[in-house]
Amino acid sequence: MFSLITVMMLSAQAAPPSCEKLAALALPNTTIASAQLVPAGPFTPPPPQGPPGGPVAGPAPGAAAGRGAPAGGRGRLGQPAAPVLPAHCRVAVVLKPSADSHIEMEVWLPAENWNGKFQAVGNGGWAGTISYAAMASALQEGYATASNDTGHKGGNALFAIGHPEKLTDFAYRAVHEMVVQSKSIISSY
Repeated sequence: MFSLITVMMLSAQAAPPSCEKLAALALPNTTIASAQLVPAGPFTPPPPQGPPGGPVAGPAPGAAAGRGAPAGGRGRLGQPAAPVLPAHCRVAVVLKPSADSHIEMEVWLPAENWNGKFQAVGNGGWAGTISYAAMASALQEGYATASNDTGHKGGNALFAIGHPEKLTDFAYRAVHEMVVQSKSIISSY
């Protein structure tokens, strides 16, 4: 009987964390939209979404940003090939630290071979996109990683007119909240 209990305890400790359980995680000013285990394989970023009634100005989510396009060679018609990512837990989150905030972010957690570190990645200028290419590079190196859209869509400052809270989100709060909530999600995983 003792050995059966010991085996059961060791099995529970060795069980991989459940990605899907993160969807029920309750965090302040945070809605977890989805949490899903993504098998290893090529990653194609979702199409860019612009502000209502207007095109996106700025780089597409899969465009080279910051650290450059992920390794993977060239695909059809000279386009960069989709990066091959290890299995990971992909968590989509919406942060609302103020009544006028709507910050979209993602956290990717390695399913195995995590290097024990977290790498937050960003974007430049007025970019209001999640930096999927930089996240892919970080995940390939074993990091848990996160990125956010700085609280808006597009590549200009029109979002801030008449919305001082959204300007605060862009200035610093989106990154701060992303890091705080990412650390909570990583700890729960």
